[in-house]
Amino acid sequence: MEKILIVDDEAFICENLERILREEQYDTVVAQEGERALSILENELIDLVFLDLNLPDLPGLEVLKHIKEEDPDLLVIIITGYASVESAVEALKMGAYDYIKKPFKADVIKLIVRLALETQNLKREVRYLKKRHEELCGDQPVIAESKLFQESLHQTQEVARHADTTVLITGESGTGKELIARMIHNLSPRSQRPFLEINCATLPENLLESELFGHESGAFTDAKGKKIGLFEAANGGTIFLDEISEMTLGLQAKLLRVLEDKRIRRVGGTQFHEVKLRIIAATNQDLPKAVEQKRFREDLFYRINIFPIHLQPLRERPEDVVALVKYFLAEFARRFGKDFQELSAEAEEILSHYHWPGNVRELRNVIERICIMYNATVLDVQHLPRELTAEIPYGNSRWNFDVSIPSSGIDLEKAVDQFTRYLVGKAIKMANGNISKAAKLLGTPRGTLRYKLEKFNLDLGGY
Repeated sequence: MEKILIVDDEAFICENLERILREEQYDTVVAQEGERALSILENELIDLVFLDLNLPDLPGLEVLKHIKEEDPDLLVIIITGYASVESAVEALKMGAYDYIKKPFKADVIKLIVRLALETQNLKREVRYLKKRHEELCGDQPVIAESKLFQESLHQTQEVARHADTTVLITGESGTGKELIARMIHNLSPRSQRPFLEINCATLPENLLESELFGHESGAFTDAKGKKIGLFEAANGGTIFLDEISEMTLGLQAKLLRVLEDKRIRRVGGTQFHEVKLRIIAATNQDLPKAVEQKRFREDLFYRINIFPIHLQPLRERPEDVVALVKYFLAEFARRFGKDFQELSAEAEEILSHYHWPGNVRELRNVIERICIMYNATVLDVQHLPRELTAEIPYGNSRWNFDVSIPSSGIDLEKAVDQFTRYLVGKAIKMANGNISKAAKLLGTPRGTLRYKLEKFNLDLGGY
């Protein structure tokens, strides 16, 4: 229900406007002085203002100026009893939406309010759609060849239909947590409302609290005006809290209250404001471990872990690697005017078996770098950065065990698994998916080979 503020020193005018507006199911609040009106605007969410130009304490134009400085988008309809064209024109120049003269008719009031609120909603919608277009145009498509990621997408599609369910997305950095959060929003009943995100690791506690909850004028040293926080700005839509594990315990307690009560209070304010939105949280940390270490509130963990979605790292879903490489190769070849069209078999082999510690983000960066540095029709081994070719002990059709070990050391078990997975995959490919032939090539029993296939999630259907 839209809330309309009526600012006029004549009680009869206020009562008459209230009656007309309540007939149309609008909520109303009245102020008979300019200072009182400004106080109301600081503490309540107002959708429209009726403002008399002749007030006992402040000139109406001064009140209008203050309103526009604090909230330029708030629509103000001027009330004047003197039919002063000059004052009305001045008010319109200062940003007033329209003006009415006393005495007024009920039908005129109803029409002007309806048009004003429609204008307000259209302006908000245009801003939102413009922002959403900019966001979506830069997004990569959802590429899911692997069963693991396809299962994650299935979970995403299912939870998207339930607009109020809180979601926790976990996974290493670069696995696509923000992509999944946007997908949930875009597929949900909230898709026409805002999607706002914030990284909880990038701001100190006081600034993060102000960003999320907003603040009142004078709440702290630099708070010169009222600010609407992300919770209010995203009302009706979705807010994405990335790296929630970095939120301080004090702020965690306030977030828990929002989840439980569905209302917020701005920093320095006394009034509570209702918010209806979906919260999606994400982290690359082990939250249960953080709970054990008292770094994350247990009650908040259970409150955000209603619907968990875990995104596997790229090294555990190599089927997605080649598809992503081909997409990024086409994207950057087009952007930089290069001729790349396909991958060589050797390059595909190396890219598929690299462990990708930075996941999809690292893969994208590698392909962008290649397209900047080189030009060819086929992306081949010589185009790959050294960190990729050094990891796989195979290249240019010969064995090469000259693998460097960094000063920080390596995980021997993981390295052996990577090499074993590479050999099993190559044997299966050479045998065209025939397990018996592949087992002979590897000199291992069929049962052992089947165990390796299951362990490394290798799909015979791909050979």
